[in-house]
Amino acid sequence: MTTEIVDIAIIGGGPVGLFTAFYAGLRQASVKIIESLPQLGGQPGMLYPEKMVYDIPAYPEILAGDLVENLIKQLDRFEATQICLEEEALQIEKHEDYYEITTSKQKHFARTIIIACGNGAFRPRKLELEGAENYENHQLHYFVTNLEQFRDKNIAICGGGDSAVDWALALENIAKKVSIIHRRPQFRAHEHSVELLQNSSVEIFTPFIPERLNGDGNTLQSVTFKQARGEEEIELEVDDFIVSYGISSSIGSIKDWGLELQRNAIITNSKMETNLPGIFAVGDIATYEGKVQIIATGFGEAPIAVNQAMAYIHPEKRIQTIHSSSLF
Repeated sequence: MTTEIVDIAIIGGGPVGLFTAFYAGLRQASVKIIESLPQLGGQPGMLYPEKMVYDIPAYPEILAGDLVENLIKQLDRFEATQICLEEEALQIEKHEDYYEITTSKQKHFARTIIIACGNGAFRPRKLELEGAENYENHQLHYFVTNLEQFRDKNIAICGGGDSAVDWALALENIAKKVSIIHRRPQFRAHEHSVELLQNSSVEIFTPFIPERLNGDGNTLQSVTFKQARGEEEIELEVDDFIVSYGISSSIGSIKDWGLELQRNAIITNSKMETNLPGIFAVGDIATYEGKVQIIATGFGEAPIAVNQAMAYIHPEKRIQTIHSSSLF
């Protein structure tokens, strides 16, 4: 445990948290990132690094993993930024001129806190079939982090949302065969993606639900699906089975910190201030009238929060906007 007091503790190391840390570095603030995951990048880095993102300014398209990599590279300019991984922020305590943050590993001390934890801690909604746990992490997957691992294989994907459809399309020209199975007749993904799917070589089975995993407990050989409202069954031979039922997320202990909340989001004003002095929120965890929940919005909120944090720390100073073009 260190008793060093940093200027800004950023809770969350996703894209918005990383850019917040970068801008804080521009302001010559001492910064510490506290991230509950074993790696930086948040949901884009952990859940869909191989998916294209289209709504980042100046990038017609960019892989989510590359976006995260670029943000980390951008942050590397400031070597003094401290990064604490696999630490869940559990509790905060206000002292006279700093906050004490208790995590699952240790205590941290910061003059201000910027919460950038997205929708909170997340975990996949798992397949509830007998023996499923036997195949997890080698043939049964909830995330796709490397498309190449599925090259020349028979792949079944279960789900009807954006991730399931996007993965099916991405794997079409990599895997030997791709099948997508959804429990409803219609998919919930974006209309354009569904149109691409329907015109692809991906086999579509609707409305079917997984009924049985066929294997010896070590090797999964096939999956049996049953018609959602009928008796028909189909059996698909698989090398890998991807289940995309979405994720469940929780803001965890943050809800007990005395922050004003609205539907698991922290209410802020236009300065990204919360109802607690010295605590700010940015990205998907922050809400206010007219809020649009996209990464680009969070990128815009980050400098606001950092500037206000520095004004809170140094009320005697006039905080002016920093332009990177004047620094490097």
